[in-house]
Amino acid sequence: MKLTYNHTLYACFLGYITQAVVNNFAPLLFVIFHEELNIPLSQITLLVTINFLVQLFVDFISPFFVDKIGYKKSIIIAHVFASAGLIMLGVLPTLSHNAFPMLLLAVITYAVGGGIIEVLISPIAEACPTDNKSAVMSLLHSFYCWGTIGVVLISTVFIALLGKGSWQVLACIWALLPALNAVFFHLVPVNHLTEENGAMGVKELFTSKAFIIFIFLMISAGASEQAMSQWASFFVESALHVPKMIGDITGVCLFSLMMGLARVGHSRFGDRLNLRTCLILSGSLSIISYITVALSPWSFLSLIGCAFCGLAAGVLWPGVFSMAAEHFPKGGTLMFAYLALAGDLGCSAGPTLTGFVSSAFNDNLNTGLFAAIIFPIILILSALSLKKSQS
Repeated sequence: MKLTYNHTLYACFLGYITQAVVNNFAPLLFVIFHEELNIPLSQITLLVTINFLVQLFVDFISPFFVDKIGYKKSIIIAHVFASAGLIMLGVLPTLSHNAFPMLLLAVITYAVGGGIIEVLISPIAEACPTDNKSAVMSLLHSFYCWGTIGVVLISTVFIALLGKGSWQVLACIWALLPALNAVFFHLVPVNHLTEENGAMGVKELFTSKAFIIFIFLMISAGASEQAMSQWASFFVESALHVPKMIGDITGVCLFSLMMGLARVGHSRFGDRLNLRTCLILSGSLSIISYITVALSPWSFLSLIGCAFCGLAAGVLWPGVFSMAAEHFPKGGTLMFAYLALAGDLGCSAGPTLTGFVSSAFNDNLNTGLFAAIIFPIILILSALSLKKSQS
């Protein structure tokens, strides 16, 4: 059987599911880390920070080595790192009385893989000879949402049935996904976005007003998504008065489900809409959703607002990627890497601003979420100004 570019897209879909495992599996174990491994909350928080910083660093440096060794070798290496890190997560803590350094080493390892995956999956999919690249990009990014839902549900049920001690076995089971996908990527055809010496350089990109606008679009897209996503579980818990585990499952899955549906819907019908118009409409729905969640006196309405925020966020990240690829056909790996870096900065800035504002107003989360509407506002203004800047 000859593998085609359709199989390349399937490998990309699995790559985004791998990214979902890398980002969402360990946070499900934080209570276990705290209670069973006696790791203080301050060190558990550091695991999240290190994962984020390593991926940011990889986003930054990847253009300097990816083009030299090629997309195929780089994406295979990324999956090997992701698989190795997950295996280390399951095995290393049992080898030392001090589990934290072992966990940190595992997190750093799979974060390297996750960072490369984030940079490369989109350009690999973009380079496939498909008719509607915007639709492919939206469908591709929906698999991160489905992966997130799968990781949360499967991991929670697995641990509930087999006990807390089964998490180490589960980590090794999850490691099979990137390991097998590394083999899959070895077998499928992989194109490069630009011809050798044909890609734009750093100076050429950053002296373009349009690219700077795309950077702001990515920052605001990531912030608009994560400012709500990070607090989704809280709203479910407080509205329905359910245990934290149920709140975590429902909150994360509800937001991810709506975001995934938006991306699948855009992949089916997005060719009928202008991407810039979609971004403006999505930003407007984000503002309405944030206001609803922050100001509604009824818990049920707040839940609806949270869900619709996931719906609004669905098109943002893949939409900006697709617009940038159309605007800069020779942007290459460098463009996708720095757009991913900007998106990750936004993913950090959104929850951080929400938390700081909430703390400043006596831990009033509603006030913090209301302040977060600044991000979809920036997104709308950036999208409106994009048409004026064609340089």
